[in-house]
Amino acid sequence: MAAFVIASGCATLGQVVQPLGFATDERPAEVRLVGPSPGNPLGGASVRLYARVSNPNPVGVRLVNLSGGLLLEGTQAARVDFPLGVPLAAGGESIVPLEIQVNFSDVPRLASLLPRALTGSPIAYQLEGRFGVDAGLLGQPMFGPMTLLRGSAQVRR
Repeated sequence: MAAFVIASGCATLGQVVQPLGFATDERPAEVRLVGPSPGNPLGGASVRLYARVSNPNPVGVRLVNLSGGLLLEGTQAARVDFPLGVPLAAGGESIVPLEIQVNFSDVPRLASLLPRALTGSPIAYQLEGRFGVDAGLLGQPMFGPMTLLRGSAQVRR
């Protein structure tokens, strides 16, 4: 009987562990232009986002990974794959900084963003992806794909 309860519990893992909540933090997202270098001949940008991650579950979990893509002004700019290990208490939240590198030679369509960046105009971003949590005995479910963050970033020099 006990084996049946455990097996049936695994079948409804998605119903037991609720997805974490992602929201943009009040800290402003930043885009910093990176000059050309031998490994990056056209230069690029470093994008720093701050995610406020909340745990709606009655048990503590760990955010173990996040993967997906960053869009700048609606254009795919970078792939992301973060191994994380952020502990979240039951009902708790944490601020998670995410640093994403964009190489302009990989994405020529982003060259049109350069004038906006040079004038200091905000740049719209969207982070799409999936994430995994470690919920101990409840398992390691994955959630997504979904829009995790959306906002605008200021260019810093």
